[in-house]
Amino acid sequence: MSWSRERFAELVRSPECDVAEACLLIACEVEPDLSVTDWLVELDVLAATVTSKDLSGLQRALGGYSGSPEDYEDLRASLLHQVLRRRRGLPILLSVVWCEVASRAGLEAVSLGLPGHVLTLVGDTVVDPFSGGAVVHAPHEPVLDPGSLLLRVLTNIRALTERQGRSLESARTRLWATELSLLLPRHPVELRREQGELLLRLGSFTSGAAALEDYAEIVEDADPEEAEAARRQARLGRARLN
Repeated sequence: MSWSRERFAELVRSPECDVAEACLLIACEVEPDLSVTDWLVELDVLAATVTSKDLSGLQRALGGYSGSPEDYEDLRASLLHQVLRRRRGLPILLSVVWCEVASRAGLEAVSLGLPGHVLTLVGDTVVDPFSGGAVVHAPHEPVLDPGSLLLRVLTNIRALTERQGRSLESARTRLWATELSLLLPRHPVELRREQGELLLRLGSFTSGAAALEDYAEIVEDADPEEAEAARRQARLGRARLN
């Protein structure tokens, strides 16, 4: 396991998970030499531009950050350092920027996970970072805890690769997003099967078969047919070694 994955696994199991650091560790899958520390400092620099300790101060500092429909088809919109660099991204990453800058500036802010969108609650006001921080009327629940937020970030990446088609590059991206998801304390069990299928597709027959067999053991009692289907895939994968 790479250093970034080891750190990610450690971080997401911590009671005080640093979401910004975790998001930057996700980006290390794309840029292994990425300096996590440098980009955490960038958030400190942004927070220093908040000239008043209220919502208007955050809006002035972060009003230049927003998103557009095109960002949903761009992997960079899901990578925190690229969002900071380009000042654009998906709603959930922009919400991370708002929450992290708010925290550093001494303000309370949390991400709100609505269906298909993420907003940010600053104090008692909801804003939409995707729209440059415009105030919106929306319920204050549910608040995304770190694990749920990170799973949603990785799910967005997996969904992007699904839309991009069946290229090997897309499969590799989907694999690392799936494997990072499996490091989270809570994740869908189906990801284990997805990991196995992707490994087989990429030629890692032994590892892929093992992942499918692990998945089969997990679901055996609840869904014997699904377990047998996974074992059949595993056998076919191992046969390709001959």
